Amino acid sequence: MSGLLGKKIGMTSIYDENGKNIPCTVIQAGPCIVTAVRTVEKDGYSAIQLAFEEKKEKHYKKPEIGHFAKAGVKPMKYLAEFTRFEEQKNFGDILTVEVFQEGEYVDVVGITKGKGFQGVVKRHKFRGVNDATHGQHNRMRAPGSIGASSYPSRVFKGMRMAGRMGGKRVKLINLQVMKLIPEKNIIVVKGAVPGPNNSLVKIERWS
Repeated sequence: MSGLLGKKIGMTSIYDENGKNIPCTVIQAGPCIVTAVRTVEKDGYSAIQLAFEEKKEKHYKKPEIGHFAKAGVKPMKYLAEFTRFEEQKNFGDILTVEVFQEGEYVDVVGITKGKGFQGVVKRHKFRGVNDATHGQHNRMRAPGSIGASSYPSRVFKGMRMAGRMGGKRVKLINLQVMKLIPEKNIIVVKGAVPGPNNSLVKIERWS
């Protein structure tokens, strides 16, 4: 599984050869720097660690600064490990969007937008009580009954109720790479990607 770390720029649309308008997401992928190489002999598994986006050195502790210095790079903001790269990578190698190809399919991982504490109508698409007659007062968006009283005398786990919505790790699979712009480190993928603009995303390709 090879890939890159990137930042969601926003959405746009492009036309295919048939004139169909396709919604797409623009991602700034890389450049990512190899800051660690995991081996089976030393670590028990094979992988490389990629770093993305520089960050001021004052925000890091000395052991963390030393970790980046080992690879000969400045402190970076985001780190993630990837396995099964086609070619052997070394400390300090720089990876760009050219690890992908137009037309292939990738998986994109991101953190969804946080919506805060929400009720059942927004969180679970409940219809609510649309009829305000029969003596009902302020019940239009209420959840209704959640179970019996004497039995089971508790709320079942998984009951759809109000609570925090969003802010979860989501992976979208099989998004087609529509366009690459290597000089600007831009990759355009078909469809939507989780998270707000400027949020971190992880692009994975199963090789």
